[in-house]
Amino acid sequence: MGYLVYFGLPVILLILGFPIFLILLVTSIVAVLTVADVPTEAIQTYMFGSLDNFPLLAVPFFVLAGEIMAQGGIARRIIAMVMAIVGGVRGSLAVTTVAASELFGAMSHTAVGTVVAMGRMIYPSLKDGGYNERFAVGLIASSGAIAVVIPPSIAMILYAVSAEQSAVQLFTAGILPSILIGIVDAVFVMSYARLKGVPLGASARWATIWKTSKEASWSIGSLAVIFGGIYGGVFTPTEAAGVAVVYSLLVTMFIYREVDLAGLWRILMNASYLISQILLIVTSAGIYSWLLTTSGIPQQIVASISALQMPKWELLLILNVGLLLAGSFLEPPAAILILTPLLLPIVRAVGVNAIHFGIIVAVNLSLGMYTPPFGLNLFSSQAIFNAPLSRIYLGVLPFLLLNFLALMVITYVPEISMVLLHH
Repeated sequence: MGYLVYFGLPVILLILGFPIFLILLVTSIVAVLTVADVPTEAIQTYMFGSLDNFPLLAVPFFVLAGEIMAQGGIARRIIAMVMAIVGGVRGSLAVTTVAASELFGAMSHTAVGTVVAMGRMIYPSLKDGGYNERFAVGLIASSGAIAVVIPPSIAMILYAVSAEQSAVQLFTAGILPSILIGIVDAVFVMSYARLKGVPLGASARWATIWKTSKEASWSIGSLAVIFGGIYGGVFTPTEAAGVAVVYSLLVTMFIYREVDLAGLWRILMNASYLISQILLIVTSAGIYSWLLTTSGIPQQIVASISALQMPKWELLLILNVGLLLAGSFLEPPAAILILTPLLLPIVRAVGVNAIHFGIIVAVNLSLGMYTPPFGLNLFSSQAIFNAPLSRIYLGVLPFLLLNFLALMVITYVPEISMVLLHH
């Protein structure tokens, strides 16, 4: 009966089209009324208690900072600088898309937001530069998903809270995997450009590089504040998020002068909408995860898997496929908060480090963002580019296959994630 309530009911509600937070909340209420031996008052207690966590404060701050950077000209100037530096290489515009998506993802912390921004800024240039619609849309939809992995990732903050791990260690562990994915994508798009005979872009000129770098100097400062503060031991991730908000506000309002009071109000409204979505999922997942853990079901699953004496590589392969499928149906925050309490004891039982597993989860969920048929980036791309889903599916397929291979390397070579933690 417990398995039917905790796993069967959510699947039914998902098929019926219920929003994720409501699925978790309804399931929790039904569990309390039927199979869980706890009073109904526990629902509101644990829902609000799940928000009583200092590291979780980083989420609304980073969302707000990302919204300010996206609309206040900070991101646009960094992308212009990248385009000036990379120009002149065959496939340079596609490589710029990959690099700019990584940088924008580090600032916006949202995969869908990165797709929207890259779609507006780079898609027309890709079409004019000789890339067909299928390739251009597939590139933007897949590159935008890096925001789930590249630090300071909101997905990693939520994993840190759920798994009781250090967010700074997760950020550090995510640096090389995100770079690896970027390199894999860059090599592929350059090979594609050479194979298809895409025209050369404008040659890189020192005057242009100097001009765009000078204009982007304050924008680069936002990344220096976040990463320098965190890794220099000056700020905690939560404090760094708050400082990033203040810094980006000062730059966009008083130096670039691209955000006025009316613009600030729009930014606050957009950020509040996204923050409320995330925190609703956090509160609903908090009670669901607590009920699931106290039910003893995760312990039963661990015992059953241990009895199978499954090799570590085989277990990790099965979990990767499962996480990829989950990521194609669920938003990363929901997937992390639901699955971490369930899967972490399983992988710990076979000797997988919790930090390394966090990177595996993040990379899987980033791939799930553009895995057909339901990845969120696919529907965002359809809305932005007005392209049929069938064409978008074909466009993302090569990137999905390549990045799945990168995921396998990240999974089975844990040093890629852990080496920076040893220094």
